Amino acid sequence: MTDGPRQRSSTSGSAKDAAGGQESGGGVALKKEIGLVSACGIIVGNIIGSGIFVSPKGVLENASSVGVALIVWIITGIITAIGALCYAELGVTIPKSGGDYSYVKDIFGGLAGFLRLWIAVLVIYPTNQAVIALTFSNYVLQPLFPTCFPPESGLRLLAAVCLLLLTWVNCSSVRWATRVQDIFTAGKLLALALIIIMGVVQICKGEYYWLEPANAFEPFQDYDVGLIALAFLQGSFAYGGWNFLNYVTEELVDPYVNLPRAIFISIPLVTFVYVFANIAYVTAMSPQELLASNAVAVTFGEKLMGVMAWIMPISVALSTFGGVNGSLFTSSRLFFAGAREGHLPSLLAMIHVKRCTPIPALLFTCLSTLLMLCTSDMYTLINYVGFINYLFYGVTVAGQIVLRIKQPNIDQPIKVSLIWPVIYLIFWAFLLIFSLYSEPVVCGIGLAIMMTGVPVYFLGVYWDNKPQCFYTFIDKMTYLGQKFCVVVYPAESRSSSSENKEEEEEMKEARAPLSKEDEDNHKSADC
Repeated sequence: MTDGPRQRSSTSGSAKDAAGGQESGGGVALKKEIGLVSACGIIVGNIIGSGIFVSPKGVLENASSVGVALIVWIITGIITAIGALCYAELGVTIPKSGGDYSYVKDIFGGLAGFLRLWIAVLVIYPTNQAVIALTFSNYVLQPLFPTCFPPESGLRLLAAVCLLLLTWVNCSSVRWATRVQDIFTAGKLLALALIIIMGVVQICKGEYYWLEPANAFEPFQDYDVGLIALAFLQGSFAYGGWNFLNYVTEELVDPYVNLPRAIFISIPLVTFVYVFANIAYVTAMSPQELLASNAVAVTFGEKLMGVMAWIMPISVALSTFGGVNGSLFTSSRLFFAGAREGHLPSLLAMIHVKRCTPIPALLFTCLSTLLMLCTSDMYTLINYVGFINYLFYGVTVAGQIVLRIKQPNIDQPIKVSLIWPVIYLIFWAFLLIFSLYSEPVVCGIGLAIMMTGVPVYFLGVYWDNKPQCFYTFIDKMTYLGQKFCVVVYPAESRSSSSENKEEEEEMKEARAPLSKEDEDNHKSADC
């Protein structure tokens, strides 16, 4: 955004006032408080939401048999690991928070980056967070309504309380937010470990009918290439969140080491858990029973755990609670990065003077999710933009190849073989083509929603000579926001501003008239 620096300089005075006269030299910045364990917690916690507990049947019903479904889970996990490997290289080559938005913007330009940000701000994160929060409230309230569904107003109210509580935690402290993430990630892994152990016990008892090759590959409906492609698409959706650590790169302790290390630990762990949890499910349920269940883990618990069956719905509730926290934490950093680049209001690029958390970005994330809770079309919107989200995964990985070509000498602490992004892009193109073929209207509407960002980009970002009254209004609103949230620009922004001032002073000195002695020296030099 060409007018981004202008906004920063124009509000720097108010930033100092809002900070109570905080010195720009000392500055505040996002703290590097995310270690390796918390980094793994962010990846695992964001991937493992409610899906593996509630509806792993999406893969099974399209795969047409248990054996093919397990193969889909394994292959999808491997492809996800390859994509994460490509993101690891990009994350240490372009070590900025914002994830694929930052990479697409730097490699393909401002418009491409803005469209990625636009669809995330407008639909993806608000809808995903709203759905996860509603799933949490549903599993909390379900025991209170054993013979009927909980009231819709009650579900939405509890989901809103969940969002507000976790937003307050994230605004208060990065350490608190990561501790919440660590605890609830450990809880969901323990619940899945219990499911896997019970599956092993079932196998030891001889309950493995659907795992024998002759039965595992017996189709309950005719195999179809299009359906198997949809099974892969469902599996890829279940692994969604594998790239979220790249959104918080600047808050990682030693990102050049911990970013790739966390990816290499987390993705194989999730793949192992997903595959063996599905194996455990089919030791207690037939494919028909699994497909008929609306909450597979709960049905599994009712069959095998007796009076302890309550553990499963509690586990789902805890898992979704941690999922909301992880999504709030990472999505707010995406909006923070977008504002810092001038693609969102500059207020969202500010952090609290003492807590060093991006409070405006967190409040914006929370507010947009609460607004989405008030609509009844969340699930429809998710279907529309899921295709676009997956589209940008491929665009980002393609950017890795483009970056190698455009800047062959760029410093790359990690450099993977180009065969890996090529493999990922082949798989990605296969799924994308079948998505367009099977659901052309849904994909077309998703593309149309994304393209609404084009006029917004040219009016809000590209158009440089806006009326002065517009800048005055923005400055006043930014000042009020700073006063309300007690936030300032991070140290990086102020330091860059001071560097610009130094450059201006040097240019002024260069243009200043020379003294008599200097003129004589120049003349002698010319001779």
